[in-house]
Amino acid sequence: MSEGTISERIEEICSHHRRLPGTDAERRLTNALAAELEGAGRACEIEPAWVHPQWPVVHLLHCLLAIAGSIVAVGEPVVGFALVLVAATSAYLDLSARWYLIRRLLFRRASQNLVAAESGDEGLPTVHLVANVDAPRTGAVYTGIWIRLYEFAARRLPVVSSPTRLWFWSIAFLLVPVGARMAGLDAPWLDVVQLVPTLALIAACFALGEIALSPASPGANANASGVAAVLETARLLDADRPENLRIGIVLCGGGETTMQGFRSFLRSHRAELDRATARFVSFESVGRGQPRFALSGGAAVSLPLDTELAELCAAVAAARDDEDGFDAEPIRDTRPTAGAVARAYRYRAIAITCREAGRALPAGHHTPADVPDGVDPAAVARAAQLAADAIRLLDRDAGRVARGGAEPAATSAG
Repeated sequence: MSEGTISERIEEICSHHRRLPGTDAERRLTNALAAELEGAGRACEIEPAWVHPQWPVVHLLHCLLAIAGSIVAVGEPVVGFALVLVAATSAYLDLSARWYLIRRLLFRRASQNLVAAESGDEGLPTVHLVANVDAPRTGAVYTGIWIRLYEFAARRLPVVSSPTRLWFWSIAFLLVPVGARMAGLDAPWLDVVQLVPTLALIAACFALGEIALSPASPGANANASGVAAVLETARLLDADRPENLRIGIVLCGGGETTMQGFRSFLRSHRAELDRATARFVSFESVGRGQPRFALSGGAAVSLPLDTELAELCAAVAAARDDEDGFDAEPIRDTRPTAGAVARAYRYRAIAITCREAGRALPAGHHTPADVPDGVDPAAVARAAQLAADAIRLLDRDAGRVARGGAEPAATSAG
């Protein structure tokens, strides 16, 4: 696939305007991609998935519940502590895509996943190439001074952070002063300790409410570029098919709802997904900059991604180090990705993204400026090449194991 073809594909994907999770535009795009893959000889199945598309409202409710708990705790510490604890627990389980509490109170919409299996020996280990087809919402918090402040902080903080982690850990930190009140402590300094995270949560409420009312981004980098990278990786592997692996494609709806579509795929296929042999390579925002492979991921807390896949990506990066324009490096990511969700369910996964030099976020992140003209097809091609080369190394290792050789050293999920 030439870079011109990648650009055309991204323009075609973005022509499905306002493809928010659970919309007709998302469904039309999924059907079009299924027709294309079937025309290329792949057996495709479109599987239903139910998603809660209003993720900003979900997290707004988490913040409001914690604020209420903070206020109530002044007079009724036990009740206040219970409210904050429920908010923290629900937020953690929600952000890790494990279980939903407050999210279940909101309406659901029908979405779908496109699953394209490769013919061949079903007993072989399978590598699933994953991306979400929907586009994110925009919001003022993703532009102007707010994004500059985030980039400034991300370069200087000693820990990996994000706005999501700021409000989540504000809820978690509230448990300390509220718990102290429940234990009978009543000191003036406790009011200050409790006030700081409460004010942070109030600010988060305004930001989340504004996002909930904002329109969809064109979604060229997030995540038309990821879909294009999946298809380009599959094309590269089809040209020289792995002998000891099967390649599957999973194009999910509901990606911008903490990867609910992909979560649905994992839960509905858990009977046949062997944690020892199934692997996932997810692509998210690969349209500008150099390839990056995530060593860890997670919206609330960092979970280590698959060590073996990370080492294979590092080996590819070292082998291609002398090539013009190829500079793949590891990264620690905090954005929701299919790789992080797979890891939360104890599958072996890696997430591939792209970054421009010195940037903590992908180009055009959740903005109206995320248009096809802003995507560099060469970046998409580099991300696909990184994944294809790493999978070929994995295929070589799988062949060595099948022939009775030593198993590769890095085989754990983290």
